[in-house]
Amino acid sequence: MSKQHVIVIGAGAGGLAAAVELAAAGRAVTVLEAAPAVGGKMHQVRSGEHWIDAGPTVFTMRWVFDELFANAGAQFSNRLPFKPLTTLARHWWTSGASIDLHADPQVTAADIAALAGSADAEGYLQLCRDSGQIFELLKDSFMAAPQPNPLTLGLRIGLTKFSEMLALRPHQTLWRALGGYLKDPRLRQLFGRYATYVGSSPLRAPATLLLITHAEQQGVWVLPGGMTSLARAMQNLAEERGAQFKLSSRVTKINTENGHVTGVTLESGESLHADDVIFNGDRSALATGCLGPDVVLATRGTPVEQRGLSAVTWCLRADAAGFPLSYHNVFFDEDYPKEFSTLFEDKSVAERPTVYVCAQDRLMAGHHEGYERLLVLVNAPATGDLSTWTREQMSEITARTEAVLAECGLKLSLNSATCRMANPQDFATRFPGSGGSLYGQATHGPLSSFTRPNSRTKVSGLYLAGGSVHPGPGVPMATLSGRLAAQALLEDAHDANWLTSQLRRFAPKSN
Repeated sequence: MSKQHVIVIGAGAGGLAAAVELAAAGRAVTVLEAAPAVGGKMHQVRSGEHWIDAGPTVFTMRWVFDELFANAGAQFSNRLPFKPLTTLARHWWTSGASIDLHADPQVTAADIAALAGSADAEGYLQLCRDSGQIFELLKDSFMAAPQPNPLTLGLRIGLTKFSEMLALRPHQTLWRALGGYLKDPRLRQLFGRYATYVGSSPLRAPATLLLITHAEQQGVWVLPGGMTSLARAMQNLAEERGAQFKLSSRVTKINTENGHVTGVTLESGESLHADDVIFNGDRSALATGCLGPDVVLATRGTPVEQRGLSAVTWCLRADAAGFPLSYHNVFFDEDYPKEFSTLFEDKSVAERPTVYVCAQDRLMAGHHEGYERLLVLVNAPATGDLSTWTREQMSEITARTEAVLAECGLKLSLNSATCRMANPQDFATRFPGSGGSLYGQATHGPLSSFTRPNSRTKVSGLYLAGGSVHPGPGVPMATLSGRLAAQALLEDAHDANWLTSQLRRFAPKSN
């Protein structure tokens, strides 16, 4: 009997993880990727003669990758030369204040005491303790498990831990919760920025996102070859277990018959058979017909008003003068709430945006001042499919960004000839159905984490993976989504085989 054939559409973190799981389980796996390289949002762009990470620049939750590789009979630590960051990020304000966030909480607490006083230093340490409790409660019950509802989540955690469950505080916003730990508004900005890791506003995201503090303290890891080397390592493992990859192969239609998937049709017109399909793309691509009429009702799309953030990015090699950059750098203006009302209500980039700068050469031995590879990013609304982002508009955003950097002391021109810019319209084209959102649905409101679709869809044999579905966005979470999709597929196949065997067992015997 031939192996069951699974097609995985999209070679982002979720699709790669699903391919590893299924190939290791003995399935025949074909991964179809529209781009010429694997990685999805883990991608690089070329600036002159240099390649620059243009998406995620680090990874956390290393246990996710340790478990993925171990389940396929490999050791993650033997595959990649990753290293932990000791300084997680450098933060600077237009007022002149600055502070580093360290991997060691005690070192960070000492810096907080120097900036804002001993009360906030103790508040930070309490935040660390509480975030660790939240993380441990949700690690196996929510993040690494099929999507629960509030009731089943409580049952998974255990009713005897009711008092610990109160620490989740889903009905409190992240911004308000931070005010209970930290009185200095600059520190609320620093930790409130964690909401943007999932494309959301700290004023509307639940306090549950405090767990990101603990996730970072477990380790923030950087790869000398960039994050695309993580994607290639996952691809290599999947191929070692028998998976096949077809790059530059865009799927235009998922085919079905009698309510079950039968395969896909490529942009070239070629049709490929499959017993099951895992879609690793924005779920709205299905709901809006980007993959054909057969799967429009497979899952719900993300309403425009619920989309997570997009971004404007600049990838360039430049001389960043006047400021002692670390690997991760964040430059703040003073009015953080105004920035998010502009993003989510006015649907535009803030007049004084928060600016993220990743100085990708700062970890290299022998680095010296001068031209270096930089990724510069500001948050933007996910309106890439609703409006045209003009050259004049981009020039204005560039000027605003440079102004914030200059007030913080960093002299940087973003107008070099080799600078590669991207905006929500570019991301909307690259990730169909997303509108440019890099995170799928925003995590706004107490129940938002429960409203993402799970792995299974309304079409038999079609499963979902990626940052727009449970458990959410980010490289580790998307990787978990791929594992969950593969597990759901294998469970359904096992149940179907069991039912078939029972029907045969009780079927009338022929003479």
